[in-house]
Amino acid sequence: MRLPTLPSLALASLWNRRISALLTILAVAVSVFLYLGVGKLKSAAETSFNQTIHGTDLIVGARTSPVSLVLFSVFHIGNPSAAITWESFQWLEEREDVDWAVPIALGDSHKGYRVIGTTGDFFDRYQFRGGQEVSFASGVAFDDLYDVVLGAKVAADLGYEIGSEITLSHGLGEVSFMEHDNRPFTVTGILASTGTPVDKSVLVSLQAIEAIHVGWQSGAPSPIARMVTADDVRKMDLTPDALAAVLVGLSERRTLLRTQNSINTYREEALVAAIPSQAISEVWELVGIAGNALLIVSAFVIVVGLVSILTSILSSLRERRREMAVLRAVGAGPGHIMGLLISEAIFLAAIGAAIGITLVYLASFIAGPIFENRFGIQITVSAPGATDAYVFLTVCGLAGILALFPAIGAMRSSLADGLSIKL
Repeated sequence: MRLPTLPSLALASLWNRRISALLTILAVAVSVFLYLGVGKLKSAAETSFNQTIHGTDLIVGARTSPVSLVLFSVFHIGNPSAAITWESFQWLEEREDVDWAVPIALGDSHKGYRVIGTTGDFFDRYQFRGGQEVSFASGVAFDDLYDVVLGAKVAADLGYEIGSEITLSHGLGEVSFMEHDNRPFTVTGILASTGTPVDKSVLVSLQAIEAIHVGWQSGAPSPIARMVTADDVRKMDLTPDALAAVLVGLSERRTLLRTQNSINTYREEALVAAIPSQAISEVWELVGIAGNALLIVSAFVIVVGLVSILTSILSSLRERRREMAVLRAVGAGPGHIMGLLISEAIFLAAIGAAIGITLVYLASFIAGPIFENRFGIQITVSAPGATDAYVFLTVCGLAGILALFPAIGAMRSSLADGLSIKL
């Protein structure tokens, strides 16, 4: 009697135990899906994080660490320990190697969202993710002293629209006891979603930042602050004395290091010029630790999935002793028995891994636009690559290795033991 081939025999055996086989395949599929999904999400998050700001060659601020400068100027985390003077900004702006300079002022908030003072050039110069420009979902940039432009998330969360009137709060708390309520602002523009900190920003002109603080001394309003009307403020010189940072674009990128060194050694004021990409990479080294930890946990989940294959085979061996004995009786050798169990394990792993990889790409296709719109994480959907193949082969290989243990035990089972009936 001719024995069936190992693959056909293994598939037939798995079909006879299809319920347990299906559960094992599901465990492997979920584990592979989690591992590859976390890896893909981590890679996409890192790429999006590194491209939070694009096209800006240098960020200049008062002397501090480049990481700190990028955190408060780009990610709006923390505050500058010192400010850069308006004279230094003018010096930067007038340099021949500087193509453009966009000033940034910080300090106030609106219901927990950061207020950013800048110029209209910000909307033309700020770029993100491969050179995408900031665009308006509705309205236009600020023009009047008391105009304000809202980030997409601010407008959505607070329900504002063009023409809404808002007041700014002194300080950064979500609840403030000091409001600039005598100088309200009108919403003239709402930005389209960018998936960057700009979405959580309230943008006004530099002069507006000065205007709301007329009459304020040491962080508190004086009696003069209430006496001076919004129209009175319009007649004042509202040129700022200091700025938090300056975004700089160079005329030629080949002068980057020379310009950076020139700014860092500026004699009139202690300044630092940070290269955004370098500083953001340093920030990601700290932030990415959580992603690495999650990836390691996902790898252990794959191990659990593989152990489920081993458990499935071991738990069925006692019931399959008679099956093994019959195979031995019709001419199957020890190698056939081992090959059968190893083939079953590899089949389970291969089917589970293939399903897991398919689910990753299906989830990327469905959830990709959601992640991009809500979190600014751009998940690209492409053909399966080397990582997918590596994971697939590794899972199948480890499943085969783990199956060696029950396979050796089955091989050593005696023919008589298999044919004997035990009650």
